[in-house]
Amino acid sequence: MTDWDPLAEKRQLERALSAGIELKPGDRVILRPRGKADIFDLALAGKTATIASIEQDFENNIHLAVTVDEDPGRDFGQTGKPGHRFFFGVDEVELAPSPRGTSAERG
Repeated sequence: MTDWDPLAEKRQLERALSAGIELKPGDRVILRPRGKADIFDLALAGKTATIASIEQDFENNIHLAVTVDEDPGRDFGQTGKPGHRFFFGVDEVELAPSPRGTSAERG
């Protein structure tokens, strides 16, 4: 059995796959919570968010830390402050379409 250290740095990943689509920090996604486990799942469903980081926990589960685009305190979430970052599984988001009039390329 390996030693578990709750204060150890979380393993951050550069990218993750969701239904064959590559996701990376900075990508805009639409939140589709599956569990409806709490009020945040209900309140954030359908909202557009930006992936702040991709983290892997001690059980090798992958979580997307996102900031909600319409949150006026999203800059706090981007710096890792609590209350403005939300965690979702890769199966709980879908890539948001690029805004009209932009030629943003994924790469």
